[in-house]
Amino acid sequence: MAAQVLHLVYRFDTGGLENGVVNLIEQMPVQAFRHTVVALTEVAPAFARRIRRPDVEFVSLHKPPGHGARLYPRLVRLLRERRPDIVHTRNLAALECQVPAWWAGVPVRIHGEHGRDVEDLDGTSRRHQWMRRAYRPFVHRYVALSRDLAGYLEQRVGVPRRRIAQIYNGVDAQRFSPAAGGRAPIAGCPFADPALWLVGTVGRMQAVKAQTLLARAFVRALQQAPALRERLRLVMVGDGPLRAEARALLEAAGVADLAWLPGERADVPDVMRGLDAYVLPSLAEGISNTILEAMACGLPVLATEVGGNAELVQAGVTGRLVAAGDAAALARGLLDLAGDRAASAAMGRAGRQRVLRSFSLPAMVASYQGLYDELLADRSKRARRN
Repeated sequence: MAAQVLHLVYRFDTGGLENGVVNLIEQMPVQAFRHTVVALTEVAPAFARRIRRPDVEFVSLHKPPGHGARLYPRLVRLLRERRPDIVHTRNLAALECQVPAWWAGVPVRIHGEHGRDVEDLDGTSRRHQWMRRAYRPFVHRYVALSRDLAGYLEQRVGVPRRRIAQIYNGVDAQRFSPAAGGRAPIAGCPFADPALWLVGTVGRMQAVKAQTLLARAFVRALQQAPALRERLRLVMVGDGPLRAEARALLEAAGVADLAWLPGERADVPDVMRGLDAYVLPSLAEGISNTILEAMACGLPVLATEVGGNAELVQAGVTGRLVAAGDAAALARGLLDLAGDRAASAAMGRAGRQRVLRSFSLPAMVASYQGLYDELLADRSKRARRN
């Protein structure tokens, strides 16, 4: 009989964490695992349709702001009705749900740390550390998506190393693959001329992702090398509170016609294949799905040296790393990549090979399946002994 996994997240909508849940559910063997996705707030219907398996149930709890203790009785009833074998919460916003999972007697309780919050970019918040320590007794095993996050759990939260599994995200290297014969035009994009050089980013336009930093760096790069106005173009895909701010920065600098901000797109692989380089200007990261997707598409990556980014991008080999929050350094990175197209293309090819060697989707799924199987077998042995 297939084991049931209940994935519990704050919101199930466009994002790297949520994309990882989609990939995991879609790739895990149907005969071994059944899945339910519970969102404390909302399940976005359009995003949920990315899961094509008809047996997956989605539940929105419509949680109001604040601590979720008022939801505990409802969550306990839900868990007792569904009787999952595993509850897998993700990130701090969902960690408190380990308590009702324990209360309901869920046999295996896993918590995943996927990245940093804008309120705690460097992991030094005592409040966030205390909160994680408070819920630590209810968690059987932690999953850290990077060595950086594993170290945080062990050193700052006090989780024993034996209770931490470090599993990298994986990327579908068939879905995300280079365009045959060079950059492919992006549907709706005004920059189709093959003589242009397109640098872009994809993701939620929110404070921690810092897309306005990229807009400032783009302006600065054009000011330092005016000749690049003839061929350098910026693509910023995604929606959120920073979109209007980024557009205003570009308009104020008189370069809005050299940038394209179409909002959220569902055709991310095609967008990636339409770029010459990828930039991630984040202030904090766990393991970035979009970096892996860009590398899989054969793009050189310019990223800030935060979180797990340095575990993905090999400086000088598959891309460049710069300090977070430094528009001048980001501009220099843009100039370096745009100034040597051959070297940039070579970095992109090296990135593709790195993904194929170390960050495949089958490897990620096998790691999670192995973890689930191990913990279920361990709990079964304990139950027989008792």
